[in-house]
Amino acid sequence: MGYTVTEKILLAHSDADHVEPGQVVMVRCDVVLANDVTGPLAFRQMEKMGASEVFDPAKIVMVADHFAPAKDERSAILIKRLKEWSLAHGVVFYDQGRGGIEHTLLVQEGLVLPGSVIVGGDSHTCTHGAMGAFSSGLGSTDIAYCLAFGEFWQVVPGTIQVTVSGEKGRFVTGKDVILAVIAQIGAGGGTGNVLEFVGAGAQALSIDERLAVSNLAVEAGSDTGIFPADEKTAAYLDGRTDKSWEPVHSDPDASYSRKLAIDLDRTGPLVAKPYNPENVVSVSEVAGTPIHQVVVGNCSNGTMTDLRQAAEMVKGKRVHERTRMIVVPATQKIYREAIAEGLIDILVEAGASVSTPTCGPCFGGHTGALAPGENSLATINRNFKGRSGSPDACVYLGNAFVAAAAAVAGEIIDPAEVVP
Repeated sequence: MGYTVTEKILLAHSDADHVEPGQVVMVRCDVVLANDVTGPLAFRQMEKMGASEVFDPAKIVMVADHFAPAKDERSAILIKRLKEWSLAHGVVFYDQGRGGIEHTLLVQEGLVLPGSVIVGGDSHTCTHGAMGAFSSGLGSTDIAYCLAFGEFWQVVPGTIQVTVSGEKGRFVTGKDVILAVIAQIGAGGGTGNVLEFVGAGAQALSIDERLAVSNLAVEAGSDTGIFPADEKTAAYLDGRTDKSWEPVHSDPDASYSRKLAIDLDRTGPLVAKPYNPENVVSVSEVAGTPIHQVVVGNCSNGTMTDLRQAAEMVKGKRVHERTRMIVVPATQKIYREAIAEGLIDILVEAGASVSTPTCGPCFGGHTGALAPGENSLATINRNFKGRSGSPDACVYLGNAFVAAAAAVAGEIIDPAEVVP
């Protein structure tokens, strides 16, 4: 019996002679990631372990993104702790104004290679599966062990093969692909598995869209969402890294725990209703719902692709008087590119406020928390009760076209009614 992509990567990063779902193996890390929330927690656990040194400074990356820019003294202390620890241990540190949101940033900087193992103190570390890597979020105690010893224990997951066929419609994006998957299997349907995306429809997705798909894999309960590396992956990495890498693909006789099919010809723009990403419906089913806040950006959909889509929807128009629109480019590089392309001017002219890269609005930490009774349509990844502010607020999830269209209309609306 052959191996899946994930099984091959885990086998190559362990001392096992064979791996299969359910088996526990110790896996070596290529990159260990933490942020201003999870990093300080991991440092404390390292101290309790009696570990004073890191296993390899070149393989550790710290990013200030959750509470950056600091909203108060407590968050400033967390960022200060992250920076001081990083400087003391000689690890890579991205401060505010110099980096961006961790998951988009690492891919942009060429730090994620196909066939590698990336672990992070954040559940959306699964995003890096878009590059053909095995990537998973770990708790701070496990991250502490990874920082000290460069390895972690992993139950070998099964693999759910997702075959994507057909062609995307005018306002359909990678966000709709993963929402369609979650609609099929539910928020816990991928537990104990990874999602492996194959087929012509998956290969047609850009790297930006693959990032959006992989980012929400954890919302299906999956360890990660992985795209086998292809020509688009190679083109993206050209000039971003000088390290060698080899694509990893599943064997023809690999065993899968389940197989799903997504037909893009039959998939329109989708929206996940409160209070769970599995509550997926078509835009038409929630059309007319008043929207008080729109967020375009964050680690799920803050790429140039998303900013272009949002700018297309609002160009020459105004954000509705009852709605505020917040745009969060995922990295400083994306921010500057959007300025150079004129996208930021279009968005600001329409009435949007543009934030420095930050996770703040997504988890309700700052820069866009919701008040009681407010509805938000956001391109973020979670819409749990109280996720983005008041527990009496509601968050709807959708792609950048859908979000920006709602900003103009002041309510959920089919993007085709805003830009024919």
